[in-house]
Amino acid sequence: MNMVSLTRNEHDDAEGPRAIVDPALLKSAMRTVSGAVSVITAGVGTDRTGATVTSATALSMEPPTMIVNINRSSSTFPVISRYGHFCVNILGHEHEAIANRFAGIGGTKGEARYEGANWLTRLSGAPVLHGALASIDCVVEEIIERHSHGIILGRVVEVNIGDGRSLVYSNGRYGAFTPLNAPDFA
Repeated sequence: MNMVSLTRNEHDDAEGPRAIVDPALLKSAMRTVSGAVSVITAGVGTDRTGATVTSATALSMEPPTMIVNINRSSSTFPVISRYGHFCVNILGHEHEAIANRFAGIGGTKGEARYEGANWLTRLSGAPVLHGALASIDCVVEEIIERHSHGIILGRVVEVNIGDGRSLVYSNGRYGAFTPLNAPDFA
């Protein structure tokens, strides 16, 4: 097990130690968490793009609000900023190829990431994947730029729910969620 111990140094302050942690170590720790795979989409026409993430989650139910974290150096961040919308497309286990395209595997960029799937436009104007396990259409409420990422808060304007099993990602591999124990409803 890799471990980092904190020691007090000249960067410490009243709030506690300010250890410098190797980013690769944090990345390795976070890869152990299994997460639902979503594609965040934004833009219109030839200006469409998107990114595969495991960081999309609900921030609030009252009012319905989503939070996504997008790298500010990605092609997706400025498009979300410019159009003021995004859609969280929660992928089913059959959508691994879509997840790979939006992750840029094979060098696919921009509008080319949309090839091979059926996309609709809903209330916000963001692209919505037809057949997604769920799609959550949002308009941007606020973008907080912090370090390498933008923390994007989106007011939910429409939700579509499909059917199937979630595509999950852990330790660099995809899988499908299968419950350990089926409930006995008899």
